[in-house]
Amino acid sequence: MNPEVDKFIANSPLWREEYETLRGILLDCGLTEVIKWGVPCYMDNKKNIALIHGFKSYFALGFFKGSLMKDPQGVMEAQGENTQSSRTLKLKDAHHIIELEPVIRAYVAEAVDLERSGAKLVYKKKADYEIPMELQNRFDENPQFSKAFHTLTEGRQKAYILYFSGAKQSKTIEDRIDKFTERILKGKGFNDCTCGHSKKLPGCDGSHKEHGGKPY
Repeated sequence: MNPEVDKFIANSPLWREEYETLRGILLDCGLTEVIKWGVPCYMDNKKNIALIHGFKSYFALGFFKGSLMKDPQGVMEAQGENTQSSRTLKLKDAHHIIELEPVIRAYVAEAVDLERSGAKLVYKKKADYEIPMELQNRFDENPQFSKAFHTLTEGRQKAYILYFSGAKQSKTIEDRIDKFTERILKGKGFNDCTCGHSKKLPGCDGSHKEHGGKPY
């Protein structure tokens, strides 16, 4: 057991029993544990297999390559409509975890086999996403904006397209474009640091996160 994970669970305001229960199962499956992205991450031969994390209304086991898994029980789901790789198994409580233990063990075994086989995820490219009409209109109206946008890396362009098109109303899409126009003109991506300091704490003051949104 990793003492960093011990500390994480001890300091968790919610889901302590669930963390311990699921942690025990994953370690018994032969996985090793570390803290990554602020939550317990479970690995096989230093390759990421799964994360466990608690939300306000549910506890979750997330598989990094879940989209490649068969999911015969139909218990996994994507976190959002644009999630391409990971899949999440939502759990209600410790009793639910124990009830699903055979399924969890089987899914972990499949995830490990996938990782060891070298299976690769195929991500959609920017060209696979439809550019919202509102964004295309902005390109037509503002050549400088269009040039700045298309100068961004493909990943940054995709993140913006996903965020803009995620709004249901045309007015909201336009508002989102307006909000990020200056950022795009500066050559910055959705999640890029703009505070003028290091992109990582403690140097970064976090101002690059002030927009508060997530592209996916």
